[in-house]
Amino acid sequence: MKYLSFLSLLLCSAAALAQAPVVLPGMPRPLMWQNQPASFYVKADSLVINSGAKTDMFRDPNVTYNTDNAPKLLMDADEHFVLTAKLHHAFATKWDGAALVLIEDSLQWLKFCFEKDYQGSHRVVSVFTNGVSDDANHVAATGKSFYFKLAKADNVITLYTSTDGKKWLLVRHLQMNTRQPLKVGFLAQSPLGTNCKVSITNISYRPVKIKDPYVGE
Repeated sequence: MKYLSFLSLLLCSAAALAQAPVVLPGMPRPLMWQNQPASFYVKADSLVINSGAKTDMFRDPNVTYNTDNAPKLLMDADEHFVLTAKLHHAFATKWDGAALVLIEDSLQWLKFCFEKDYQGSHRVVSVFTNGVSDDANHVAATGKSFYFKLAKADNVITLYTSTDGKKWLLVRHLQMNTRQPLKVGFLAQSPLGTNCKVSITNISYRPVKIKDPYVGE
């Protein structure tokens, strides 16, 4: 009985922790979880998220697979901003991934992901969802870490990747027209696996409007 009481206390504490605001270096406001992770921690400039099993965020164009149970750590987005971060994970199982996300609701969102693709490559992928998701594969990486940048200027979103966090490649440029305020933040997923432990470092958020999408500043 004492063991069960202690276990219940641990589970309640973990749930309460996931419901509490998270202060993250590099982000100007506390963030909140949408869907609880298996676990997480913040250390120095790092955010580590354990996704849990069978976690994903996708609305299949064939309408055969719609899910939104991946853990996401989010804050209110500014009208204009630039978010950069370095994403890392072990690429253990197909579709495992770490991502930057921009979300209006379950039907309107953007996921900018570093994932293990269907061929086993470490792939930069962007998914824009407006009722249903598209799924655009971009560059592949040889390592397990890559830099990502998401810039919002009014209703225009521009996505960039980099090997060093200094020289950026534009990979997507699109409009995202929304009716409600947006949330921005980070996601971990493991659609087919038991867990994906992602590490997100070098986080920087600036409420500025880029002037040149090809430069990203």
